[in-house]
Amino acid sequence: MVAGEAPADAIERWFAQRTWRPFAFQREVWSAYLGGESGLVHAATGTGKTYAAWMGPVLEWLRDYPRETTTRRAHAAPLRVLWLTPLRALAADTVDALRRPVEELGLPWSVESRTGDTPAPVRARQRERLPTALVTTPESLALLLTREDASTLFDDLACVVVDEWHELMASKRGVQTELCLARLRRFQPALRTWGLSATLGNIESARDALVGVDAARRPNPARLIRGLVPKGLAVDSLIPETMDRFPWSGQIGLTLVPEVVRAIDEGGSTLVFTNTRATAEIWFQALTGSGAAWADRIGLHHGSLDRAERERVEEGLRSGALRCVVCTSSLDLGVDFTPVDRVLQVGSPKAIGRLIQRAGRSGHQPGALSRVTCVPTHALELVDVAAARAALERGAIEARNPLERPLALLAQHAVTIALGGGFQPGELLAEVRTTWAYRDLPDDEWQWVLDFISRGGEALRAYPEYSRAVPDEEGIFRVPNRMIAMRHRMSIGSIVSEPALTVRYLRGRKSIGSVEENFLARLRPGDRFIFAGKALEFVRIRDLTAWVRKAASAEGAVPKWSGLRMPLSAELAAAVREKLDEARRGVFLMPEMEAVRPVLELQGSWSLIPAADELLIERVRTREGHHLFVYPVEGRLVHEGMAALFAYRIAQLGPISFTLAANDYGFELLSAERARLDEALEAGLLSAEHLVHDIPASLNAAEMARRQFREVARVAGLVFQGYPGTGRSPKQLQASSGLIFDVFARHDPENLLLAQAAREVLERQLERSRLVAALTRMSAGKLSIVEVERPTPLAFPLIVDRAREQLTSEKLSDRVRRMTAPLERAATAPPVPRFANLRAARRERRP
Repeated sequence: MVAGEAPADAIERWFAQRTWRPFAFQREVWSAYLGGESGLVHAATGTGKTYAAWMGPVLEWLRDYPRETTTRRAHAAPLRVLWLTPLRALAADTVDALRRPVEELGLPWSVESRTGDTPAPVRARQRERLPTALVTTPESLALLLTREDASTLFDDLACVVVDEWHELMASKRGVQTELCLARLRRFQPALRTWGLSATLGNIESARDALVGVDAARRPNPARLIRGLVPKGLAVDSLIPETMDRFPWSGQIGLTLVPEVVRAIDEGGSTLVFTNTRATAEIWFQALTGSGAAWADRIGLHHGSLDRAERERVEEGLRSGALRCVVCTSSLDLGVDFTPVDRVLQVGSPKAIGRLIQRAGRSGHQPGALSRVTCVPTHALELVDVAAARAALERGAIEARNPLERPLALLAQHAVTIALGGGFQPGELLAEVRTTWAYRDLPDDEWQWVLDFISRGGEALRAYPEYSRAVPDEEGIFRVPNRMIAMRHRMSIGSIVSEPALTVRYLRGRKSIGSVEENFLARLRPGDRFIFAGKALEFVRIRDLTAWVRKAASAEGAVPKWSGLRMPLSAELAAAVREKLDEARRGVFLMPEMEAVRPVLELQGSWSLIPAADELLIERVRTREGHHLFVYPVEGRLVHEGMAALFAYRIAQLGPISFTLAANDYGFELLSAERARLDEALEAGLLSAEHLVHDIPASLNAAEMARRQFREVARVAGLVFQGYPGTGRSPKQLQASSGLIFDVFARHDPENLLLAQAAREVLERQLERSRLVAALTRMSAGKLSIVEVERPTPLAFPLIVDRAREQLTSEKLSDRVRRMTAPLERAATAPPVPRFANLRAARRERRP
């Protein structure tokens, strides 16, 4: 800072040196911060949110301490700013971005990160003295709160910035952030809290969850500042030259690799996003073998790879050493001004917000055009792309709803506070109730939490290891011994990974990453698979590690991770229904819809294309039996729930055997008995009645809750994952949590953790709220039942999905070719009058 220069002028000069000019929304944030306010900044990715939040504290220091400068960390100002980030991978980039103006303006500040990846010497130094600005994660902040001196550690803290709040708020990590912020506000009542968010549909709720509530349970006052920076967003597609009329998942496959190579050739650095890790591995192999001039400058990035490998790829992208990176959501997020020139999305975007987030990684700077090119894997995904573009044009973005009262996490937090100096129950209850998640916490649930952490609850009171926080003679809850304290610190957090094993080379012992345990358990010594872009040969599993060696060829299976198939979001599903309705009326306005026109016109010829308020059900008989194809167009998870509900209700009418399949557009029921299916349709078994009982019963929710209890038990501190190097296997953890689940179910059936596990299964895994809303919408609309002579273009993907699960020596592509041959012959036959194709006209039901 130049002597005598006003703080605001110093900031303007710093921006001007980079040929930037502060935007109006950035100045608004700085002014609000200097006025003592908190708030949420909602702006597109790459429009300057980072410096909107950062320059407020910088301006405040320049105003209050204009002459203080130093270059020595030991003399740097104490902790003033906490910067919370959802991903450890973002910490290094964030530190660089924050440190740049500090050093160039001559502030006596130190800027460092503290995450699980921070080297031990740095962590030891930070135990003695924290930096002026600390970039950290919610879990590392919770660890700081376990320190005995936690109440004085934050004496000079003025501001907390929560980056990518939209990624945190709808998860338990978001609730953990809320609890930590409530603690910090108790230490510093004047603390200012600012959140940074993009791609969010319910920004008012996001703001309220961030800043908490007052004693009357009203949201604390806070600003909502929208970034009004014009930032263009272009969505286009690579459209195949020919379009088969009977689509199926994976139909197009890698046939568009040449087009993808040409798209990468057009720009500089490129991100190729996929929806699954397995797909990322496939496309990495395809692009590496494409013969492109840059084929040796391709990286692979997904969450199962070793951290060192991910960091190498990130640095290669940053430095320009890599031309292209194939990635998953592991690279969705990023700080401002990271240079990425082009983004491609393989497969349906599945959600509007996800498309915006990924598109924002190109042109990732204020004023630049963000462009994403979608690469369909089958014809109907072109409808998804067109629908996403239409939704973007009218500003429709998915909402993310904050969680309500996860008691397992509250129990963990209470033990954390007991470690960090102890707590008086009434005072901590009042503090917890200032969070959005626990604003309505009843007294009896709080008493249950206290009983749970002090003696393990009703069922575990005989086991002293579950007495983790007990009151002393003054009624202050404290952790009773060092062993419990150490185990708790090692277990803090709400991230519970899927059962996976570390993969290492037999020679060199180098870690490659981690692969799903269920996949590895099926391998025999000598089997080959592809992982981390390499062909590997499986040797053995020992000591929670899968040992491998390099294979001679790349022939083999790609690892299959859990939760691979993302469903359409509610907003995108609604937009797809609207696009189908346009096609029904003969409107094909976008290139994607024109490309898929032959598919949809054949659908309308053989059956019909459903209107936006219409439920289409097709009945057809094949050699396999009697099929019902139902098309709510609500997304895969909702359809799986509907199919199970329908099947359950059919079974109540009498014995019947059937097979189910579901995708994003609908579901199929296949049975040898037509009479029972007809009876089910007449009975209206997709009604919205009696759902409270029928949904859990139809989905075996009790068994699913038993598996979900593993996560609940780990977060609540009932299951210890083990010490470093001596961890327990996923199967052991599941067995331990399953044993505790059975004990609770038998001896403490009212245990609130059982209720939490059941609630999480219904809402998170089965999307009960969406299922109920969809059934209500369908009940209010019209029903069209059409009998067709053969499977239609909408039905065919469901048939193929079911065929994938059948054991056969025949390749899937060969089977599909055999299945489509008679359908193609029928499609190319001379046209028949419309209702001559139907065995029965449709029946319609209006409300």
